[in-house]
Amino acid sequence: MTGSEGSDVTAGSDVAAGSRAYEVVLSHIEEAILDGSLVIGQQLPPERDLATQLGVSRPAVREAIHALVAQGVLTASVGPRGGTRVAALRTEALKKVLRLQVALADFPVEDVTEVRIALERTTIAAACRDITDEDLAELRAALDQMAGVEDPDVFNDLDTRYHVAIATTGRNTLATDMTIAIRESLRRPIVTAEKQMADWPTFRRQAMADHEKVYDALVDRDPQRAAEAMESHIRAAYAILPIEPDQRAAAAVSAPNDARTPSAAARPARVAPRVDADAP
Repeated sequence: MTGSEGSDVTAGSDVAAGSRAYEVVLSHIEEAILDGSLVIGQQLPPERDLATQLGVSRPAVREAIHALVAQGVLTASVGPRGGTRVAALRTEALKKVLRLQVALADFPVEDVTEVRIALERTTIAAACRDITDEDLAELRAALDQMAGVEDPDVFNDLDTRYHVAIATTGRNTLATDMTIAIRESLRRPIVTAEKQMADWPTFRRQAMADHEKVYDALVDRDPQRAAEAMESHIRAAYAILPIEPDQRAAAAVSAPNDARTPSAAARPARVAPRVDADAP
């Protein structure tokens, strides 16, 4: 063993002894993803190899992997085809992170409303360009279901489905994910506010009328009219809903995770990813 090799081992031991050793692993994997040497579907080296490569303990590697799995960045499985891979579920991962951050930051409802309007104006304009007859049929079905609903929880779920379907139709994945995250961060306080309204049936009828205007503009493939109808609808809803500031912080924790799609020092040596022929 050369002197330089001995130095490397000592440095690695120092890192392993630190309480933040797992952060070395986190940074290492994140850098590999950011610079493109790890891509979706690729398998990470075994836990033992990563620990040796980075000079950290296996528990530190395990802790970092668990953290990244929880974030939706990695997936881990056992068995003949098991291992740790870069996740293909980037949409779910982004929604989870954004939903929590939006809610925990305790942004004023007015700020969230403005961002949501900007996003949904963008996605509905794109939807006017890309929407198909099948997409319109799905939206029509959601509207028809909403028309007969008298329960705020069910109505809110269908309302979310309607808005997310529009965003998804625009084929802008990032805008769609951000739209879903913002809606989910406020889902619980919105439902709570609806249940507290003295005249929720009137609110529901107005929301349905607004939805129909949005739908008509989509049928006509008119992006300007569609964007204006969407903005008017969102502003009217938030102006009426009695959402209290202290209702926002708990929203992300209590919001269900089945979202509504119809479907983030010195750099150690880079991960040498292993590609599985059967990886997605």
